[in-house]
Amino acid sequence: MSGAPLTLNQLFFEAMDRFREHPAALRHRTPTGWVSISPTDLEARVRRLAAGLKSIGIKPGDRVAILSENRPEWAIADFACLSLRAIDVPIYPTLTAKQVEYLLRDSGARGILVSTADQFAKVASIRDAVGTLEWVIGFDRAPALGPREHLSWLDAEGTAHPVDPAQWRQDALAVSPDDLATIIYTSGTTGEPKGVMLTHGNIASNVRAGSSALPLVDGDTCLSLLPLSHIFERMTGHYAMVNGGVTINYAESIETVPRDLREVRPSVVAAVPRLFEKIYAKALENAISGSPIKRSIFLWAKRVGETWTDLTIAKKPIPLRLAVQRTLADGLVFRKIRARLGGRMRYFLSGGAPLPVDVARFFYGAGIPILEGYGLTETSPVITVNTLEHFRLGSVGRAIPGVEISIAADGEILTRGPHVMKGYYHKPAETSEAIDPDGWFHTGDIGELDGDGFLRITDRKKDLIATAGGKKIAPQPIEAMLRKNPFISGAVMIGDRRKFPIALLVPNFPALETWATTQGFHWSTRFELVARPEVISHLEAEAMKHLRDLARYEVPKRFLIVPRDFSIESGELTPKLSVKRRVVEANYQAEIETLYRDAE
Repeated sequence: MSGAPLTLNQLFFEAMDRFREHPAALRHRTPTGWVSISPTDLEARVRRLAAGLKSIGIKPGDRVAILSENRPEWAIADFACLSLRAIDVPIYPTLTAKQVEYLLRDSGARGILVSTADQFAKVASIRDAVGTLEWVIGFDRAPALGPREHLSWLDAEGTAHPVDPAQWRQDALAVSPDDLATIIYTSGTTGEPKGVMLTHGNIASNVRAGSSALPLVDGDTCLSLLPLSHIFERMTGHYAMVNGGVTINYAESIETVPRDLREVRPSVVAAVPRLFEKIYAKALENAISGSPIKRSIFLWAKRVGETWTDLTIAKKPIPLRLAVQRTLADGLVFRKIRARLGGRMRYFLSGGAPLPVDVARFFYGAGIPILEGYGLTETSPVITVNTLEHFRLGSVGRAIPGVEISIAADGEILTRGPHVMKGYYHKPAETSEAIDPDGWFHTGDIGELDGDGFLRITDRKKDLIATAGGKKIAPQPIEAMLRKNPFISGAVMIGDRRKFPIALLVPNFPALETWATTQGFHWSTRFELVARPEVISHLEAEAMKHLRDLARYEVPKRFLIVPRDFSIESGELTPKLSVKRRVVEANYQAEIETLYRDAE
């Protein structure tokens, strides 16, 4: 085997051969510390699980679901299914039993691998409603699981019915680039989930093209923290890292990420803008709440970093005085921020939502570039990405090799190439609507290309707010402006077919509670706190600080302060943390109507 991989199975076996001497392919945290799995052990475990799955009847074309948090067993299960030329169906572990039932029924899954006893119980509650489901097997051995319902039993079956390693490879490599590798269901902000059919060639081509744009070096390590059920983490934090010989460390949970960053000390991490916004807001909050000297030093360093960033990106010479100031700012401020992220970060990868320019500029100045990219589940996912050599603030980069981009007459971004999905599972009409006869996939996003080929996303086509007066408002950039404020954690614009827009604001409660205490306020619940007229006025004033450059019709005329953050559990966020605007509006319908009525 030589050259760039054409299938995911080629990618896997070539990586196992190239990096066989590496000490760790995967690492995970246990109560006694971090445990490593070498490339040799990884391949052996994949082969054993594949033999076990084959012994219970899994064959090419069968669908096998994986319902699990990020952990080594997820990766092992994925590669085992692919090696059998089966089609795996990843499922977000945060989904409800009813949502899981829909995906299992729609995909026709023969079996499902689950992580914990709780996930096993979730599937058990809907198992009888899924006619195709023959077995449920848990990664963790638990009292509730029967003797043939845990991974150790399946591994034992693989040991008892071993496959010849050479024959196993040969069979796995017989897969075609056009064969389905996976069906990934879009979490979607509207409508029922659609199964995106991605082939071996779709994803392998994206790994190949993406890796040429994002350099990985010997000794690189990553922290896997976004859900592997989503194509962004699966391609960048799973396949691309295996292909590049990068050690993958699995975050124990999203809550433990700060600790995991310090312990793992990764050099590359894929994340969503929400994480970077929180890191930035925390640094800003610490500076503002500190002594006047600390605040002044931070704000000075921030200005120095921004000036240095703009000149560096423009490839202009750095004046000696600025170079000295940047070195001093690094020692006083930026080095401490990098230390909290492990101290070895070379760059972040960002996707899934727009990254605010001021956040990107701050991190670049701090010595940690955030390479923002753009793509969708249907495009495997990467279409464009900024690189260390070709970087432009406010853009999502240039097209990766082999990918075409076009802007339609109405501003919609179209793309064509080997990365575009085969179609939506069992949905030919939706497939024809998404992919035109010339092979262009219609992304549903609005954007523009500059003269150097850098793409800028201006909004989601379906998210555009059309006011009763006929004005079109792109809400996402405005929401990003609002989230810049240290007192605001979340924001959602509402106003389609209304006379004017309003915004729902989620306070950054630690910052707000600190301020409220200094004002001498007393409260027993957060609901009581955000209902105080003084708090409402304070948050409205803070929000308006960031909206001065907007057109009058774009500025929210009223604000609704909500007492809790938007969440996956409430249905207001997708598993990749995108806001479901219509669900938010429905959940606060009464309060929104009152706000509009009182404004008349």
